[in-house]
Amino acid sequence: MRQKLLRLFYPVFMLLQKPFAKKAMHSNPQPQAAPPVDFYSLSGQLPNGRLFAFEPLRGQYVLLVNTASGCGYTGQYAALQQLQQQYAGRLQVLGFPCNDFGGQEPGTDAEIAEFCQLNYGVSFPLMQKAPVTGPQQQPIYQWLTQPVQNGWNSKAPSWNFCKYLVSDTGVLLGVFGPGTAPDDDAITHYLKKSGATAVHG
Repeated sequence: MRQKLLRLFYPVFMLLQKPFAKKAMHSNPQPQAAPPVDFYSLSGQLPNGRLFAFEPLRGQYVLLVNTASGCGYTGQYAALQQLQQQYAGRLQVLGFPCNDFGGQEPGTDAEIAEFCQLNYGVSFPLMQKAPVTGPQQQPIYQWLTQPVQNGWNSKAPSWNFCKYLVSDTGVLLGVFGPGTAPDDDAITHYLKKSGATAVHG
């Protein structure tokens, strides 16, 4: 019932968030500058414990999103999956389930994966559930939120479904709050101007 209500009210919820979305956007003032720590030297951790190396992502844009299954923004899973399909080969979406905000991701990794596949057809990688804030913050989110590593940004996720876009050369380009839809032009214009070929259907 909760998921049905979330799906029903999601479009209205996003419409109400739109006036505040741009205030939550942060762009790299020097998008050509290489970060102090190489993005491709990092990795995520899959639910089975194996590392998901970022080195093979070189040459693709990467959108990293902290996700939750019981949030008002959970409907963004559908848009993230569509974005993954639309820019196949040019963009890689990575989901990082966390329970940092309001206890909205209480499930196990297996339960999260099943929920995402059954409800939203998610095929992009979901990492092992882990904190994206606080003292137990996972390494990739340390890179995303520490200027000494990424070169400029200190903005940590403020809620579920914050988005970090990394360029095809490993530079953190922008940070977008949960109120920014995955298919918002603030995100997709990077893909379009880079000459990415959209695949529809």
